[in-house]
Amino acid sequence: MTLIQPLPTDDPLRYRLDVTPQLCVGHPDSQFLFGGAGMASGLAAIETATGRQTVWAAAQYLSYARPGTTLDLDVVVPVSGKYTSQARVTARAGDTEIFTVNAALGARPDAPEAQWAQMPEVPRPEDCPAMEYNWIRRPDDINGSFHQRVAAGRFGLARGEGGPSTDGIARLWCAPVDEGTTVDRVLLGVIADFLPSGIGNALGTNAGGNSLDNTIRFARLVPTRWVLADIRIHATAQGFAHGRVHLFAEDGTLLATASQSVILRVH
Repeated sequence: MTLIQPLPTDDPLRYRLDVTPQLCVGHPDSQFLFGGAGMASGLAAIETATGRQTVWAAAQYLSYARPGTTLDLDVVVPVSGKYTSQARVTARAGDTEIFTVNAALGARPDAPEAQWAQMPEVPRPEDCPAMEYNWIRRPDDINGSFHQRVAAGRFGLARGEGGPSTDGIARLWCAPVDEGTTVDRVLLGVIADFLPSGIGNALGTNAGGNSLDNTIRFARLVPTRWVLADIRIHATAQGFAHGRVHLFAEDGTLLATASQSVILRVH
């Protein structure tokens, strides 16, 4: 079972997504679609439309979608070759464009596989404390779909303790609460958008942000229950923050790597 699956329509290139609180974040009085949920829904629509797996995808976030909104996801496939397709999906609420996802999809047979990015040494998920939130949220928002355990750095209530980080690194184990949910590209698209949760750790204060974009590149997927989000915030400047996250399986396999620019919010 996948976490997010847009609904098909009579048009094989059009899908619909009902924005529910379970796909949102924010104060209970002003929730909005989580950027990672937007990316994930775009990946699901594009993969279903093309019948191919995503290699690379980039989402640009243009506006907010509130709970109760229904989004139309329109897929365009300008190029479909022997092994690779190039596609994009545009999500709209009426005439308002909410986000766009561009992607390359496919697989090339008999190519060598190797990995140089190594998972850092961290405690096992069961040996790490659960993240304690320090903001008002609905218990059934997108965070409620995940177990989150702190492997390194400071998250949630602890973000402002100890001053700025010396290296900008924070690490978080994530697993879907529903054990029947598969760790697939769609789920990884959601987890990659936990990157802004490392901004407070980097600055040593109660800070985060709203994603401007999210680019994700997939490596080799293997079965895993937990995913380690190895977050590194590179810099904050002119009201924005920039960083990357490597996503590792429990056995150390690099599943994906992602990067973002974020509108910086210091509370």
